[in-house]
Amino acid sequence: MDLSIIIVSWNVKEKLRENLKSLFKSEDDFKYEVFVVDNNSTDSTVEMVKNEFPQVKLIANQKNLGFAKANNQAINQARGDFILLLNPDMRVMPDTLEKMIKWMIKNKQATVAGCHLVDEQGKTIKHVRRFPTVWDQLAIVLKLPHIFPSMLNKYLRAGFNYSKAQKVDSIRGGFFMIRNFSLTPGPSPARASRERGAMKKMLLDERYFLWFEEVDFCRQIKKIGGEVWYTPVAQCVDYIGQSFKQLPRGQAQKYFRDSMLKYFKKWHPVWQYWLLKFVWLMGLFLTWLGIKLRYKTKAKT
Repeated sequence: MDLSIIIVSWNVKEKLRENLKSLFKSEDDFKYEVFVVDNNSTDSTVEMVKNEFPQVKLIANQKNLGFAKANNQAINQARGDFILLLNPDMRVMPDTLEKMIKWMIKNKQATVAGCHLVDEQGKTIKHVRRFPTVWDQLAIVLKLPHIFPSMLNKYLRAGFNYSKAQKVDSIRGGFFMIRNFSLTPGPSPARASRERGAMKKMLLDERYFLWFEEVDFCRQIKKIGGEVWYTPVAQCVDYIGQSFKQLPRGQAQKYFRDSMLKYFKKWHPVWQYWLLKFVWLMGLFLTWLGIKLRYKTKAKT
């Protein structure tokens, strides 16, 4: 098996249908399997997959387990030399998968790779990031980039050349190809042995329900001596966050806050975790206070 494709879905039936149709129209000079892990959708996603795509290996959860845990369910069953974590709101081109597999075979230094993502109009989605620092995340929490847009240029790699393959810190999790180094050799016997051992315990960290899973995984890859790459050799359309848009704003913010704090508790000095936690609490209080003041003002009028 050359490739295992894993899609975690939650109430995006129509986008998932389009995604699967594009996958099965791929130029397939390779063997692949497709998993759909559904996190208890209420829009008949499971029935659609069963009826229209019987070749898909469907895992239907009875509750929403989150992104990391759902992916791990399929990763544990994957038989491909490469594993592709693919968001349901993506659309591959006919040659996307073949080109990425060939690129990964040729570039054995890459443990993880992402391709050129574009929006519906064909415009490049700038998704390469540096690893988060406490200062850029504080700026995000305090919404300072709304006032000073260039504050995040370094973190967002504003000048990154998306026409050139490059080693990077992290890539967007919407199209996230992993070398299954429990099966395939690395560039050296020593690294291959180290990676195979790491793979047995290195799945996505299930402490994250949503957000920060992919950057955490990239940090793990770097820790064992692997590399994360961006390559423009293949292209994929990204409709961006169709599942996320269904979350109430407060719930989405809670997932983001909790994941950010877990990431910093795991990877950074403890003072940075506590600083972020304090600033989050202060920010939430100010938001609550602003809502209350606006309510009182309206009540008086």
